[in-house]
Amino acid sequence: MNVWQIWHEAHPVALDLLLLSAVALTGIGLGRLSLGGVRLGVAGVLFSGLIASHFGFRPDHGVAHFIKEFGLMLFVFTLGLQMGPGFFASLRQEGLKLNLYATAIIGSGAVITLAGAKLLGLPMAAAAGVFAGGTTNTPALGAAQQALAATAGGDPELAAMAYAAAYPLAVVGIIGSLMFLKYWFRVDVEGEAEAFRTRQSEGVEPLERMSLVVENPNLDGVEVIAVPGLKETGVVVSRLRKSGESDAVTAGPHTVLHLGDTFVAVGTHGHLEQFRKVVGRVAGEDLMQAPGRVTFRRVVLTNKKLLGKTVGSLGLDLLYGVTVTRVSRQDHAFTALPDLPLQFGDMLQIVGDEPSLDQATKRLGNAVHLLNETNFAPVFAGFALGVLLGLYPIEVSWLPAPLRLGLAGGPLLVAILISRLGRIGPLVVHMPLNTNRALKDLGIILFLACVGLLAGENFFRTVFTSQGLSWVALGAAVTLLPLLIVGSIGRRFHKMNFMTLSGLLSGSMTDPPALAFATGMARCDSPAISYATVYPLTMILRIVLAQLIALLVL
Repeated sequence: MNVWQIWHEAHPVALDLLLLSAVALTGIGLGRLSLGGVRLGVAGVLFSGLIASHFGFRPDHGVAHFIKEFGLMLFVFTLGLQMGPGFFASLRQEGLKLNLYATAIIGSGAVITLAGAKLLGLPMAAAAGVFAGGTTNTPALGAAQQALAATAGGDPELAAMAYAAAYPLAVVGIIGSLMFLKYWFRVDVEGEAEAFRTRQSEGVEPLERMSLVVENPNLDGVEVIAVPGLKETGVVVSRLRKSGESDAVTAGPHTVLHLGDTFVAVGTHGHLEQFRKVVGRVAGEDLMQAPGRVTFRRVVLTNKKLLGKTVGSLGLDLLYGVTVTRVSRQDHAFTALPDLPLQFGDMLQIVGDEPSLDQATKRLGNAVHLLNETNFAPVFAGFALGVLLGLYPIEVSWLPAPLRLGLAGGPLLVAILISRLGRIGPLVVHMPLNTNRALKDLGIILFLACVGLLAGENFFRTVFTSQGLSWVALGAAVTLLPLLIVGSIGRRFHKMNFMTLSGLLSGSMTDPPALAFATGMARCDSPAISYATVYPLTMILRIVLAQLIALLVL
């Protein structure tokens, strides 16, 4: 029995799984090949699927469609969980300006797509694919395909072929745009990186401790919480030594101060200096080294009953005589202000004597092993809510079909919201970072493999025709023109630092290879800050615009 006999006599599901695995494996290897320092990355799976389908290896149509849509939903949902906590912060202050620049890039790309499609006589299905491929945005392709599938006469496979035609040159074009701007404006990358780090450090003050002696007579007999300036500066008082005594004790909001008392205050340097002027003077000793039973401990919040509560509402000072001095969340440290809401996995630094710390630790949970576990109940609840939101029709009078967020937009928005809230009703949302990355990568691999397998039958005999070349040309315009125009404006008129600019341009195209190139060129991770700032809004806008383009009839 030869290989072809085995192939045709095997169980259909087994064949589909074998084909999918082979395409994924080959595509991952293809994506790691470097050509002039540029790699296709995960998009190699798409081209592997196109090649396999071209040579007659095709899965069951229904199975492939299910895997494709499930992979897309898995990818965007885990992506939303990852970027949700920083999404709303990205729309404030400096992030607002960067997102306006990114919106200009996205909007101009859409205008170029529509103008080019009308000029070249392209169907909107192909235009949507070019828009997604020219901006290397796979969820936008998924959204466009779903919109086309819901429309009479829509051709999702045509969008996939146009996407594949525009994608390779887009990867090169984004990196080429960065290089062009670097040489055009004669950028000193090392100098720009140093200037960026200096500017960043100016706006971030680390938390410090300061031992202060009470010399203000107006504070004699006053509780800590009533000290003027305490709330405004965000300073936290953690331990105290009474005048004339040698041992330090735990201090909380309701500890009464007297003249000559010495206490430890925690806050930024500037705020501590302001607070010192109200209290008295800096002590000639470090109260942290004073004798006494007071010590500190770092505890992880895993008690589900306390999630969403503020530091003040925990009542640790009243219940156990324990003070919370700071809260660490991922890579950020916060002063433990009373109104700071807490999330699962926050690390609290608490101060008190050992018996009191034991009681507080028990209340907070401190079950570190839970941080490495994934509760799949809220994940599937999020899937269900995302699908329902994605199915909801938004009627637009000038479109031939209702606009829907689909499986690309619905799960993404739900994931952002529940990641921000930290729970769905009683279900706590927590996914370890490694798990999130693994599921995200699995989702995009499944999606791209099936897109390639479904579109590959006609790809090669279409892309090398005049129609295919028009896709490539329009895709190049969609990639290059917005980046060069907006990048030049940002650099020339707003003197944007090249670290910020390169991250902005990479993020507005949601292109990890371009970010990797920018960070490699800078020899630091500085471009990743602006990349992460514009990425969430960029993703949502591209998903919506891809559907609009797919549904337009010009």
